[in-house]
Amino acid sequence: MAFQGAPYAFSEIAIKKYFDSSVRTLGCRSFEELFAAVDNGEALCGMAPIENSLTGSIHRNYDLLLESQLKIVGEAIMPIEQCLIANPGVRLEDIRLIYSHPQALEQCRQFLVSLPGVDAVASYDTAGSVIMIRDRKLRDAAAIAGKSAALDLGMQILRAEVQDLSPNYTRFWIIAKQENHWETPTRTSIVFSMKNIPGALFKALSVFALRDIDLIKIESRPLRNRPWDYLFYLTFAGTLQDEKCRNAIRHLQEITFFVTLLGSYASRHLEFDESDKLNCATPSIF
Repeated sequence: MAFQGAPYAFSEIAIKKYFDSSVRTLGCRSFEELFAAVDNGEALCGMAPIENSLTGSIHRNYDLLLESQLKIVGEAIMPIEQCLIANPGVRLEDIRLIYSHPQALEQCRQFLVSLPGVDAVASYDTAGSVIMIRDRKLRDAAAIAGKSAALDLGMQILRAEVQDLSPNYTRFWIIAKQENHWETPTRTSIVFSMKNIPGALFKALSVFALRDIDLIKIESRPLRNRPWDYLFYLTFAGTLQDEKCRNAIRHLQEITFFVTLLGSYASRHLEFDESDKLNCATPSIF
């Protein structure tokens, strides 16, 4: 199973919680490498964060999903607790730099603003930032990451729950080359584009409203080769096994340029217990 980041990244924790702690994981430096690892067969599946309850959608993964033609085969929703982590003996007043993934820094904006004279530095990963300050023995730096990274790497938690608000959740999509369901699918995601005319989006959404199909999420992204035209990613309750859902998709195809099925899948909420043995220190590709 591939993920973006270093061991103890939230994505790897989500893999261990969704499947099993014995699952072998493959760390990737970027989301592009994560999708490529699944596409070229290095990994059976990948765990890609798609949305955070505080900071919103992770747009790059929407784009990569369409570019790669991988399928969504599952969804995991996991609570995220961000912690300020430093080397043992370092005090908060010693800190001048805080490293973490841009998404984590954004989730902790209010905390960072409250620290005068401290600069936030974007890094490729949350747990990777903890490993970096540990290996370099930095005494004026800290990282924002999950509690597991601190506990298992022998680091010190200076502050717990430094995210702006609690609860804080991240939604992950499990991606694969072929449909492979571990649970009965309950929702479906599609992407479509349509003519830029008055009422176009209303007409597109009405094909679901007329059939009492619950819309869970809609996200727009620009069409790169057509300025000011957009792709719409949409998730609805139900699958194409349901006749009303099949009819809605057929109706949608009549009024749009194209409709692409991204996958039908089950959604599961993960409860993270820090006492669980996650066995995250597995080899990565970097």
